Amino acid sequence: TPTRTGVRRRTSPPAAAMPPPLQAHRMLLSHRRASPIPRRRFTAVSSLSSAPAKTLAPGPPASSILSIRESLLSGERTAADITSEYLSRLRRTEPSLRSFIHVAAAAAEREAEELDRRIASGGRDAVGPLAGVLVGVKDNLCTASMPSTGGSRILDGFQPAYDATAVRRLREAGAIVVGKTNLDEFGMGSTTEGSGFQVTTNPWDDSRVPGGSSGGSASAVSARQCVVSLGSDTGGSVRQPASFCGVVGLKPTYGRVSRFGLMAYASSLDVVGCFGSSVFDTATILSVIAGHDKMDSTSSSHDVPDYRSDLASLSLLESKPLNNVRIGIIQETLGEGVDAGVISSIRSAASHLEQLGSVVEEVSMPSFSLGLPAYYILASSEASSNLSRYDGIRYGQQVSADDLNEMYGDSRANGLGHEVKMRILMGTYALSAGYYDAYYKRAQQ
Repeated sequence: TPTRTGVRRRTSPPAAAMPPPLQAHRMLLSHRRASPIPRRRFTAVSSLSSAPAKTLAPGPPASSILSIRESLLSGERTAADITSEYLSRLRRTEPSLRSFIHVAAAAAEREAEELDRRIASGGRDAVGPLAGVLVGVKDNLCTASMPSTGGSRILDGFQPAYDATAVRRLREAGAIVVGKTNLDEFGMGSTTEGSGFQVTTNPWDDSRVPGGSSGGSASAVSARQCVVSLGSDTGGSVRQPASFCGVVGLKPTYGRVSRFGLMAYASSLDVVGCFGSSVFDTATILSVIAGHDKMDSTSSSHDVPDYRSDLASLSLLESKPLNNVRIGIIQETLGEGVDAGVISSIRSAASHLEQLGSVVEEVSMPSFSLGLPAYYILASSEASSNLSRYDGIRYGQQVSADDLNEMYGDSRANGLGHEVKMRILMGTYALSAGYYDAYYKRAQQ
């Protein structure tokens, strides 16, 4: 990640800083010390027909979802016990982490008790694939049973009348929503310091940030305050905090997951994603929340496969499972402004991939540097339109005033944070008549 002013970082968190609840063994393949990437030619690449067959073991042993399901159905543990364990950990760690804006502890306990009754009366067929799995939901996804603020004071106390499609599908699969996680206001930020309510810290070192804007969701899974969580990704808001917090973050292809119930930031870029402690768990969540939704015209109508079916157990892999896979390292991502420790980590990872059989070469993308300015213009322009609804009348806290324009202005001035105001101003400027072609149109091109 490029160096960002004001964000303290360490290449690898010290072992002493890691709180006991953090999970380990996320990697299926061990890290090895490696030298910098040797430059080499791309070699011809064949199909992956030499890869092992897709016959699966029951799943990676690190899967928290599988572990919970097996313990419930075997009678080894109850949903109430599992929920109590996670809530106890959440209460211990939350004062320092501040991952959640709202915790629905009583509701989670009631749902767990009801689940235990269904298991006792109906057995395996009475529960869904996510039975007993505690989920944290980013607070820009609507939930009918608890407040949804988008991390903004202007929506303080707002409670929607419906669940977002992704949330509804999780509930239908048996998941228990434990609460709403913190975020940069309306998803605009990369540290979670831009929340209108509180600043979330990194579970590995509370003097550092968890990333953002889905920092609360990443932090909650990393500290095992919940099993998995939902986030949203517009320009890295799932992937970056997952990296900062040492968990698996998945940003699906646009349209794979319905955006219905997601508070719009930049509608052509927003994606609902998820966090887990293993690849298997995120694949499980995606299999549940993906699919066409009549409430979202941009959602894909393609069939939803079981994404876990492509995940092979370690015991089925050969010594070089990436044999003949061709991987490019983009030169422009390793240049000026990138922290030396980050460059070292990327090169070490690439060298490790080579040891597993892949062919690695540095490649150049001369237009790469234009991605960030194009993103900021497009995202800010869409945000200036989407956030116009928070005016104190349609949505948001209303400030008393003598006339309509003053009421609009004061409601937005008091309710919206600095970063949101700045992006609205940037977007409105880029869309203005005199500058539309120079900025917005060029960014689209």
